[in-house]
Amino acid sequence: MSLLTYLTYALPHRALSGVARRLAYSTDPRVKTKLIHAVVQKFGVNLDEAANPDPDSYPTFNAFFTRALRDGARSPAADPNVLTQPADGRISQCGPIAGDTIFQAKGKSFTATQLLGDAQLAASFHDGVFATVYLSPKDYHRVHMPWTGTLTETLHVPGRLFSVGPDAVSTVDGLFARNERLVCMFDTDFGPMAMVMVGALLVSGVETVWSGVEIPEYGDRIRRKDYRDRNITLERFAEMARFNYGSTVIVLLPKAAAQLDPSLLAETPVRLGEPLARRL
Repeated sequence: MSLLTYLTYALPHRALSGVARRLAYSTDPRVKTKLIHAVVQKFGVNLDEAANPDPDSYPTFNAFFTRALRDGARSPAADPNVLTQPADGRISQCGPIAGDTIFQAKGKSFTATQLLGDAQLAASFHDGVFATVYLSPKDYHRVHMPWTGTLTETLHVPGRLFSVGPDAVSTVDGLFARNERLVCMFDTDFGPMAMVMVGALLVSGVETVWSGVEIPEYGDRIRRKDYRDRNITLERFAEMARFNYGSTVIVLLPKAAAQLDPSLLAETPVRLGEPLARRL
């Protein structure tokens, strides 16, 4: 376990995220310019793919971090039977859901019930498949739909804000089911699909295209919102949500709905729109 991961057990997660949020939304040119250039240089951000490639023109660091891509920078897989990758990043893990159990790393796991915060919802994904996609600071930070779906409900599940970097994933038990997260449930032509936006250390927010900022505020209990009467349908490859700072999105699919692309393994780099799974 790295020193940073060890320290995150004791660090005041939400207080640190509050500080990070104030910096991320600062319009002070000295603050936002320094932060933007530090990330570009340290992580090698490819600004040629951005709709706005000028780092100095963004009003805040958060505006830069959640930047849009230029037209044509990403496109969905041509095969209409393919579910697409929801984001740029890399596969943390993917594979079958063993009953209710989802593999995390190195002998660690958590359950769909713990992740979703609802046993009835989790039952829909027993023996299904999952994919966990980690977004690093250099990546495009908007999350898109793998498949067309109609929003049914969301659950804001309270928790900590551990780092979701490789060291933490391999050492913190049940990491993704412990961090603050927004569970987004969709109804599709193959049944339910869950898109779980997992918060992380210094991640100050999650926004959705249908209701704006969801996190913060940080929760102390599960908060459920019902959207069944709103008729919110998002098409395959359409933007769904975005992270303020980097984090992880987890896709859950039900049994016999789709087969994960055989090329996907832990640590595989992925890009938005590439094949995630094939509809069965």
